[in-house]
Amino acid sequence: MRIVIPGGTGQVGTVLARAFHRDGHEVIVLGRNLRTAPWKVARWDVHDLSGWADLLDGADVVINLAGRSVNCRYTPHNRKEILQSRVDSVRAVGQAISCAKHPSQVWLQASTATIYAHTYELSNDEFRGVMGGDELDAPDTWRFSIDVATAWEKAFDEIAAPRTRKVTLRSAMIMSPDKGGVFDTLLALVRHGLGGKAGDGRQYVSWIHEADFIRAIYFLIQRPDLDGVVNIASPNPLPNRDFMAALREAWGARFGLPASKWMLEIGAIFLRTETELILKSRRVVPGRLLQEGFSFSFPEWRAAAKDLCQRWIRKEKSPDLLNLEIKGPGVHSAQPLR
Repeated sequence: MRIVIPGGTGQVGTVLARAFHRDGHEVIVLGRNLRTAPWKVARWDVHDLSGWADLLDGADVVINLAGRSVNCRYTPHNRKEILQSRVDSVRAVGQAISCAKHPSQVWLQASTATIYAHTYELSNDEFRGVMGGDELDAPDTWRFSIDVATAWEKAFDEIAAPRTRKVTLRSAMIMSPDKGGVFDTLLALVRHGLGGKAGDGRQYVSWIHEADFIRAIYFLIQRPDLDGVVNIASPNPLPNRDFMAALREAWGARFGLPASKWMLEIGAIFLRTETELILKSRRVVPGRLLQEGFSFSFPEWRAAAKDLCQRWIRKEKSPDLLNLEIKGPGVHSAQPLR
């Protein structure tokens, strides 16, 4: 297959590009800055289609991951960039697909599980999930994230692409041992004795192992009958206190210093980020994937954490290891689209 990944120079894009490239597919990553990679990387500008739009013509799959990182303080300037980068990239990709003589068969568009409401009790799936933003105790920064996710998906829904199947990926945190990723950050806390519960520890963590993330993307590519919103998450989210306890156990750490809410607020200021990433309860489950028969290799966090810790250690000893393989049952490549 020929797979084009706009905004694919970050961690998630690298996870996908590495897997597709390893499986023998032609991979083209579009980014604002050129980087050396085993696959093709081309520069793009969402305000100027010349020089990159033709790369989408004839592509089997487009996976748009473009958008400014939300791991920052939500200043007025950053809020504007976060919102515009997502909406503008969707419109640019949509324009390129609309102008193509041979538009891609499927367009997978990144979104986020953060769009669902902060909740401890009810699980949010695609059928009965409650959209966030109206919670009485939700801070302004949480409402901003909901506004961004809503605008992101609205822009995608408004694109008319009659010859291209469109899928919205509401992804949870994708766990891989890559440096700088979510798992690497959480493991750093554990390794330094700081991996206790955050706040009261009741908030749910929705996650997915990278092997299952890759397999879910292949699954959606190969299912021409599936479109619309799909939650990309493990079927078993768990409270932060249990999540961190399992990670400490996988690493072999006996103790992790907890962080109270006020400590997190102060730390977020110094780290130039927002506590929403830690304190919002995301209890999201993959209703459609389960309904359609998708089988998870790592449905439980305890086993996933153990695998990720082992691979993180091997990566430290051999940095090129992640470019060669993903250890985990059930990872497979897709056959050509039919």
